[in-house]
Amino acid sequence: MSDITLTKTRIRAGIWEGILAGSSAMPSLDVVHLEKTIPGVTVTAVTERPGDWLVKVPVPVEALSEGVQTFLIRDTGTGEKLQHFTIITGVAMEDDLRAEIDLLRAELDMLKRAFRRHCLETAG
Repeated sequence: MSDITLTKTRIRAGIWEGILAGSSAMPSLDVVHLEKTIPGVTVTAVTERPGDWLVKVPVPVEALSEGVQTFLIRDTGTGEKLQHFTIITGVAMEDDLRAEIDLLRAELDMLKRAFRRHCLETAG
């Protein structure tokens, strides 16, 4: 685990925003939804706070559909999950259980890919 933290600040006009702290160099991030990388993620230095970066993730319209949609934000270099956010559309939910299950599924898929990659690398 690294000392890098990503904290959500808001979601506005279809763009998720957060502050990434603890990185002197510009971080390389990717955002995954249903095993597909979301394009258009931007990382900008916060000039008045060295080591802090403004992260913006545009939420694609095609990702908005009935039910729970979970987005994973990862460090591209390490593969470490830094944050996630969930969007629920359709019928109002009494609790966040489906969102948690969707997050677990997304993280399990990520772990399966990493394990398979590890097995291929160590087998040969």
